[in-house]
Amino acid sequence: MSRLLLAFVALLVAAAPARADEAAAWAALRQGGVVALMRHADAPGVGDPADWRLDDCATQRNLSERGRAQSRAVGERLRAARIAIARVLSSPWCRCVDTATLAAVGRVEIEPAFANAYVLGEQRAALRERGLAVAGSWRGPGVLLVVSHGQNIVALTGQSPAPAEIVVVAPANDGTLHAIGSIPPR
Repeated sequence: MSRLLLAFVALLVAAAPARADEAAAWAALRQGGVVALMRHADAPGVGDPADWRLDDCATQRNLSERGRAQSRAVGERLRAARIAIARVLSSPWCRCVDTATLAAVGRVEIEPAFANAYVLGEQRAALRERGLAVAGSWRGPGVLLVVSHGQNIVALTGQSPAPAEIVVVAPANDGTLHAIGSIPPR
């Protein structure tokens, strides 16, 4: 029985999409014309409290001190690497807006297409389609930085990033996104 279980686990690992490397992600960001999908930085917990309101950050799950530091560190890394961020889009959730704002790599625009697919589970398919439409149409110049939620990035790429991790994707002519690599938080 244990051999069967090991074989099953090996099959799952082999079938999982391989995560492209960090060097490829940085190279693509330097070249431009790609989308950087960033999960919001550390915000303890899951989802939001039952009484959350989009217009009141005090009712939402928010960034921790660690999350604020991660956000600033991501911005420092992008600036140090001279990545040309042409546009910054954020989910309307406060933890995403705060992550994007603290990274300080450009003016933050709210984009409802990247709203929380975990909390708005009944809208997940529509959010995925709208997110694909926005990200899939990017051609540059420069990089489109999108700060969103883990479930949104999973829906768009099949990858589950850590808080403050960036998944770099190339929009294809058919409207899909092809993962190039990821940049883990530091």
